[in-house]
Amino acid sequence: MASLLLMALPFAGVRGELLTPENQVISLRHIFEQTEDQQQREATLKLMANAGTYQALTFATSLLEDKDIAQTAAQTIWTILAAHPEYNGTATRQTLTAIIPMLKGKQKKEAKAWLASANQNEEGFVQLFNGKDLEGWKGLVENPIKRGKMSSDELAEAQKKADELMKKDWIVENGELVYIGHGWDNLCTVKQYGDFELLVDWRLDPNGKEPDAGVYLRGAPQVQIWDIRRTDVGAQVGSGGLYNNKQNPSTPTSVEDNKLGEWNTFRILMKGENVTVWLNGTKVVDNVVLENYWDRKLPIFPREQIEMQAHGSRCYFRNIYVKEL
Repeated sequence: MASLLLMALPFAGVRGELLTPENQVISLRHIFEQTEDQQQREATLKLMANAGTYQALTFATSLLEDKDIAQTAAQTIWTILAAHPEYNGTATRQTLTAIIPMLKGKQKKEAKAWLASANQNEEGFVQLFNGKDLEGWKGLVENPIKRGKMSSDELAEAQKKADELMKKDWIVENGELVYIGHGWDNLCTVKQYGDFELLVDWRLDPNGKEPDAGVYLRGAPQVQIWDIRRTDVGAQVGSGGLYNNKQNPSTPTSVEDNKLGEWNTFRILMKGENVTVWLNGTKVVDNVVLENYWDRKLPIFPREQIEMQAHGSRCYFRNIYVKEL
């Protein structure tokens, strides 16, 4: 059965044995969601365990309430955590505590030891999007410089209007964060962040007009998301670049986008002014300074909100997690 699933992995666009772990998980999740065959679902989860990404861990965790697959999900979770102690965090420890009764013998003993040795103060990755509603998010009010010049009353009134627009332009559909507006309306975290590691899955609507999106870091544009067919605007360079940079590199080092309409995974690391980006498991930006688009004489803001950018065409986000550093 596992070999049959591996044959299906070219969903990501390359032969199965060449897929990165991130693309394996994207493809395997697609297979899991398309089948009702219990053996295939179990085999898919076992292959996800081998991929070992954080997204595989959270997907398996989401299945623990399904009694038909919970045991395999628990096994997948432990297999991943046994190989990746760096995934320690509050949510991870809670999950491991919940599945220990489902493990047996040596595995149960090792899982208890993992939990006992883990740093109990480490928060780890925190879920930014709960898959149900827009809790923790707000609408966009101007840019950080303009916001900083507003009085508290002015900001409150502007935020109220921005939130009203946000609720029209952004919806939750099938557990995904979806932009359905027609203009420019970023979705912003309520909380501000300094140094962080961000995980986010995204895809563009293949039927959209000029598909285009991005991720703003500390309130500044942006890690670019392209339809790479749009050669008229230079999109053939691929997604993941720091598009608005002028002095420092702005384009990714390689094109790692999956086929338009399929899911992609960003891992974004921001420390100080420097940004590193992995797209679908391949590093495409390596420790590049992100310039302050709003005032190029200034460095990037030390703390600000994270934003999902939409650009007039439907786009989708899921699996949004942040770890403060």
